[in-house]
Amino acid sequence: MKRVAVTGMAGFSPLGTDWPSVRERLLSLRNAVQYMEDWDQYEGLLTRLAAPAAPFDLPAEGYDRKRTRSMGRVAILAVRATELALADAGLLGDPLLKSGEVGVSYGSSMGSPPAIRDFGRMLLNKSTEGINANSYLRMMSHSAAVNIGVYFGLSGRVYTTSSACTSGSQGVGYAYEAVKSGKAVAMVAGGSEELCPTEAAVFDTLFATSTTNATPELSPRPYDAARDGLVLGEGAGTLILEDWDHAVARGARIHAELVGYGTNCDGNHVTQPQSSTMAQAMRLALEDAGLPPDAICYVNGHGTATEHGDIAESHATQDVFGKRIPLSTLKSYMGHTLGACGALEAWYSIEMQREGWFAPNLNLQNIDPRCGDVDYIAGSTRQIDGEYVMSNNFAFGGINTSLIFRKL
Repeated sequence: MKRVAVTGMAGFSPLGTDWPSVRERLLSLRNAVQYMEDWDQYEGLLTRLAAPAAPFDLPAEGYDRKRTRSMGRVAILAVRATELALADAGLLGDPLLKSGEVGVSYGSSMGSPPAIRDFGRMLLNKSTEGINANSYLRMMSHSAAVNIGVYFGLSGRVYTTSSACTSGSQGVGYAYEAVKSGKAVAMVAGGSEELCPTEAAVFDTLFATSTTNATPELSPRPYDAARDGLVLGEGAGTLILEDWDHAVARGARIHAELVGYGTNCDGNHVTQPQSSTMAQAMRLALEDAGLPPDAICYVNGHGTATEHGDIAESHATQDVFGKRIPLSTLKSYMGHTLGACGALEAWYSIEMQREGWFAPNLNLQNIDPRCGDVDYIAGSTRQIDGEYVMSNNFAFGGINTSLIFRKL
């Protein structure tokens, strides 16, 4: 089996478009949640809170109409994040990309909602007006993955992970397995998500969204007794995973080593998470990495600020690691970026580990007594010097993922 190096990282999130800007926002202990005035027009929508991606500019060269006509925003976010990650890895323009030895493992919850709307209008109006040759390419759930492949001329294997909140983490996990098994020299891995009120409506119907609309700075509140639901975010995150020996041979800068991945399914309920299988996913990652639980110095939790999710996840974490494990979630800063969260949270966990500090849970004032008994980081950043961190994500359908990274 091959060792797997992380040689490139980049993305867009509500916190910023690069690590220095994200770092500044995390250290300021301020979230990026805002009131969405445009959502006032939707009758019956309860939440008005969301965290759009921070503004970014597309280069005029390479992103003209011809190159982007098959892309909605979800694909544009993914392609540009990948371009920056490949540049970070020193692989942008490298012949390796078109050798057939580089693939894509990338996910999103869905394609671009405006394209989906166009097909919905067809069914309502009995007319194909507004639909063109690229409408489906923007709508399809694997739009981000295939547009990455086409844009960079990648001809290796393609995994399209559309599994809601674990789309990004499964993208990273399957890419890891491809490189580890020798099926690919390198993989583009991650996930993206385009912000849309329809996704907020999904969670509204479950009474799972935050409705403290007048105080966006106080939402979401993961693990807190006063939590009232999640806040949606937007973004894209890309990791470049590469065969360790290949990376060393070409003199690449290696950010971290991905050493473990675990994934499974509850097999029980579509929306009610199961603590026991969450814990098993973490144990599978530890087994894959050949590590005991006490090797992990920090867990980046899923932490959606939903009642069932927070309680089940925190008890699973306690079950695996005991009371000592430091736990925090970045969703308290940037909301739930759905398909992007697994990649973005992995990237930020690697960066924080490298610098020896971890961001606290925002808005955590009174831990829900029904949550697990673990070391919730709160109030200020925590200085931790450890070799391994774990990043966990859990999704509708009972899909569970766990990734372990080693500090270099």
